[in-house]
Amino acid sequence: MPEWRITRLRGEFCVTWDEGNIRRRYKLGTSDRAEAERRAASRYAQLTRPRGTTVADLWAAYILDKQGRAVATTMQYTWKALEPRFGRIEGEDVSVADCRAYATERRKHGRKDGSIHTELGHLRSVLVWAQKQRLISFAPHIERPTKPEPKDGYLTREEVASLMEAATTPHIRTAIHLMIGTGARNEAALELTWDRVNFDTKMIHLRNPLDTARRKGRAIIPMNDRLLETLRTAKAGALTPFVIEWAGKPVRSIKKGIKTAGTAIGRPDVSPHMLRHSAAVWLAEDGHSMDEIAQFLGHGNTRITASTYARYSPTYLRRLASSLEI
Repeated sequence: MPEWRITRLRGEFCVTWDEGNIRRRYKLGTSDRAEAERRAASRYAQLTRPRGTTVADLWAAYILDKQGRAVATTMQYTWKALEPRFGRIEGEDVSVADCRAYATERRKHGRKDGSIHTELGHLRSVLVWAQKQRLISFAPHIERPTKPEPKDGYLTREEVASLMEAATTPHIRTAIHLMIGTGARNEAALELTWDRVNFDTKMIHLRNPLDTARRKGRAIIPMNDRLLETLRTAKAGALTPFVIEWAGKPVRSIKKGIKTAGTAIGRPDVSPHMLRHSAAVWLAEDGHSMDEIAQFLGHGNTRITASTYARYSPTYLRRLASSLEI
């Protein structure tokens, strides 16, 4: 949302902000500066509160609230699919029948259940957010297709080296280095800023200490020598505070660039998440413990790590198999 400021009007303090070329100004009912500052935030929130309660209204308010984050860009694409069915429905009136009809339509257009699961998950996120913001009294249940088992595909070290060579732009190569070298999630990599890259201690803080929102685990990761060299080179030419940038602007998505490079090496299935998955597989293949891998990946539960990656470890169930010798 646009930032507000405190101004004066005929001796009385006001909360003021700009909407495009229009200046909004509302009295705070006090001539005391301290009291004005105390009232301003809640008054501004009240005045800028979204008026509509259709899914379209709530979605627009959610995107505005998350402006500047990668999720806002991603969900703008999701909305193109969801809008025809859900746009005009009141947020509280979304039904299981609507969700099932949407899933049926998307399948007819060739969308897989995994994509439909994600799209309806975004709808659920908006409605839950709207409830917390008291824009609607409750968030209805959103029925989604069963989430498919995670893809098992990963890249070998040789394929990642080829992927880097095939990347046509520096920011995609930097992103590949960063995500393989840290196992970072796509959003964490794109939101990483240079103030959280410590070249002296060779550590990267994937979590922004000023961001109080709940996020999937983001760890503090040591840099290997190759990643350190790559990031030093990138920092020397940096034009923004963001590690991944292009043409003087932060990058909102690297999916297209990654897929283009993957297609060039015969791996059109490559995605940003596959880089994180590949990093975890390599750690398991090298025999590191599931506890260490969980810490590296930022997993809060080691069982999740073990259930996904233990089978790649050379020691996986080895002692048990030895007990069955004849």
